[in-house]
Amino acid sequence: MERLQQTPSQTVGPFFAYSLTAEQYSYEYNSIVNELLLDDNTEGERIYITGSIYDGKGNAISDAMIELWQADADGNYRALPINKKNDGFTGFGRLGTGTNEKHHFTFKTIKPGSVNGQSPHINVILFMRGSLHALYTRMYFSDEANYCDPLLSSVEASRRQTLIAERKEINGSITYHFDMHMQGEKETVFFEV
Repeated sequence: MERLQQTPSQTVGPFFAYSLTAEQYSYEYNSIVNELLLDDNTEGERIYITGSIYDGKGNAISDAMIELWQADADGNYRALPINKKNDGFTGFGRLGTGTNEKHHFTFKTIKPGSVNGQSPHINVILFMRGSLHALYTRMYFSDEANYCDPLLSSVEASRRQTLIAERKEINGSITYHFDMHMQGEKETVFFEV
């Protein structure tokens, strides 16, 4: 049976994901950025970032779009994130949650260094239906001393855990698992920018 694709009249816009995560919708052109923020020349500890985005009922959201923006291993951001320098590190990635059946996301990158004394972190921007504005949050690493980070310290202590990605070693690779919850007991903290 032919799988029919969702059309704009069947949901609430904006419809950025149709062009920005083209693979998710089986279009024949590739996105200009994807889930790889590095290449073989990039220096730094290679890591995977995995997770899902859950709605208020605990269902994984199938059509969200996630962007990551991060510093390199020395704590420096790229001024032109899409242009790769000789080290192949872009510092920017984008992926739709509809690219696999379970609606997980997986990015391959390096662990960032500290920026201006802040705990190592990755900036996460989330776009999804029903939210006409981008949502901004941060992902911190469970194996870092996060207690001194000024932004994380400003978050109510009982909610800080929603910003911490859990480190796991899977098949010899370092993976940080970071789920985002839109509502409920585990609701992720988002920031006004």
